[in-house]
Order: sequence, then C-alpha cells, then structure tokens
Amino acid sequence: MRLGIAHHYGWAVAVTASVDHEVVDRRRMELIGHGLPAAPIHHEGGPHSLHRRGEPLDDEALAELVARVRASAARATVAALDDLAATLSAPIRSISLRAWPHDFPDDIAVLRRPPYESHADSVMYRQILAELAEGRGWAIHLYDAARIEAEAVRILGDRAQEVLHGPRLTLGAPWAKDHRMALAATIGASVVPREEGTRHAADGPHR
Repeated sequence: MRLGIAHHYGWAVAVTASVDHEVVDRRRMELIGHGLPAAPIHHEGGPHSLHRRGEPLDDEALAELVARVRASAARATVAALDDLAATLSAPIRSISLRAWPHDFPDDIAVLRRPPYESHADSVMYRQILAELAEGRGWAIHLYDAARIEAEAVRILGDRAQEVLHGPRLTLGAPWAKDHRMALAATIGASVVPREEGTRHAADGPHR
C-alpha cells in the first residue's frame, strides 16, 4: 500500500492506494490535539498583526510553545497513523509528502521572520510525518504539489482520467483536489527507487 498526504495546518487528507492505484482508504487525518494553535510560528510569533491574538511572543516563549505543539502533533499523528494501519488489509510501504528544502532552518529566531515564518508550521507537520514514517520502515517520497498531478497523468497515460477522477463516481463525495493530489503522489511514488525515497528536494517549494 502507498499513502499519499495532502496536508494543512493541523490536519490532512490521506489517501491510501494499492499498487494498481486503486483507492482503498481516504480520510481526514487530525495532526494535532485540541487547545493548541495549529500554526504557532505564523499566528503567534510572526510579524503580521492580522494573524495574532496579541503581541508576538519572544523567542524563548515561542520556542516553548512550538515544542508543545510539536509534541502534541507527534502524539496525534502517531494515533492517526496507527488507526489507519489497523484498518488496512496490507501494510503501508511508502508515504508521499509535499517537498521542503533540505536546508530549511530550525532556529526560532530565523523561522519567525520572512520568508520562513509563513512556511515553518507547514514544514513542521511534514517533518513529523516523515520522522514517524521512517520509524515504521516506510519509504518517503517527496513531491512538488504544483506538478504531481501532471506527473501522475504522464505515468498513467490513457488510464489517467479513470484513476484520478473515477473515485468520485465509485466512492462518492468527498473527492476534491486534495484527494487527487494525494492519490497522484502515490502514483509518483510508484516510479521512485526506494534509495531515492528519503532524499529531500533541495529546490523544493517553501510551502
């Protein structure tokens, strides 16, 4: 089985597909517990007053908040992955996540400033998913969200319409852009050698 993720702040659309690209599971996956900000750097430490509830936290306070959010996200993601794996008839072999630069910083003082502050929280969720997937022995495939559906169409050829859009007819709603992206990512992973699966794209998007 291959798992494709189209994530947002604190949650994700997860699509699991067979080696023949048949959708065997689709769900909303919660990536953080209740009561914590889903985007702590962008909403609590960033320069944009529109997003904050008050004055921005200083570096120390923001680092403490991010640590709490990361711990909560790790717990929630473990639970979500455990629940998914328990419902499948075969083990997951790979996970596909949106790419991020391999040299993305981790210092709070840097992350809270442009251009990183609007991407740091998103990268955190992907890093947690990747770390947990690696611990489960899954291959990690990183994809470009802007190109993955076109890549899947190229791989599938004449089957593209049926595979990418057919689930809307066979499974019913919801089947939206995020679902297609997640499924397309599993298709892209089908042609990536395992040894390349954990390599971060240096020129990947800062999203």
